Amino acid sequence: MTAKEWRDKHPDEKGNIRDAADLGQLIVLANLEMLNAEYIKEGFPQSERLQRLRSTAVAQLKSVTNAASTKRLGQRLGK
Repeated sequence: MTAKEWRDKHPDEKGNIRDAADLGQLIVLANLEMLNAEYIKEGFPQSERLQRLRSTAVAQLKSVTNAASTKRLGQRLGK
């Protein structure tokens, strides 16, 4: 979802999409941003980058949100 799509879907929310994300989502987002930068450097077209990033996001979200270490970190940070 793009930032604009999120704002249109949540007009009463303050801040942006990151403010509403949980710890696991923020971890995955940081990883996806790094991967996207690498894919750009390697010259992948946008459509291929999007496909790769989506499949990576799904796999990482499943892994990260179920990880005990993520849950412990979230407790320490109060999230």
